[in-house]
This record gives sequence, structure tokens and C-alpha cells, in this order.
Amino acid sequence: QVQLVESGGGLVQAGGSLRLSCAASGDIFSIDSISWYCQAPGKRRELVAAITTGGTTNYADSVKGRFTISRDSAKNTVYLQMNSLKPEDTADYYCYLRTFGSGKYYGYWGQGTQVTVSS
Repeated sequence: QVQLVESGGGLVQAGGSLRLSCAASGDIFSIDSISWYCQAPGKRRELVAAITTGGTTNYADSVKGRFTISRDSAKNTVYLQMNSLKPEDTADYYCYLRTFGSGKYYGYWGQGTQVTVSS
């Protein structure tokens, strides 16, 4: 079984910073990518940032220049450094692991961590 655990969320003022962590464990055979998604109340869950096993990164336009995704392969952990936070960033943030095996893709979600940014 695969498990993803997010941490690092909290309450910060606008302009502040947070670092989210996503630790993966279990029978992970072939990782395709790990991503961060956010979901605000009443809105769709949307992609924030992604990183592949090769180190390629991708960001939503709204966070470019402010957020940075990185990984520590030895610890099976991915981070999201969030700087210059805005009230619009307030949401639940979820880690998503995508794997590939036997000709199919598989996806796993973490439980989420809440980020609240006050004015």
C-alpha cells in the first residue's frame, strides 16, 4: 500500500512564507511524477506545481516566481516552498503521486494540509 502524508500548513499573514512537505511510503515501484494541488471552498481542485523523476518542473501561472517545488529522493519527500503568500492562496493543498506499471498509470492522494493567508 502507498501512503502520502502532507505537513507544513498553517496560518500566515500576506507576504509571509510556508514550506509544505509530502512524504511517500509503501510499495512504490515506478514514480512518474509528484504534484501539488490546491482546492478552495466551492472551487475545483487545480494543479499548483509538479515535478517528474527526471527533475522537470511545471507551475501554474498564478504561482510562478513565488512557489518552488523540489524533491529529496533519498527521503521520498517532495516540498513546496511558498513565498510572498497572498490571501488568494488560501486553500487546502494536496499531494498527488502518479506511478506507472504493467502498462497503466496509478494515482494516490494525500489527506491534505490547510493554508490560510490573512490580509
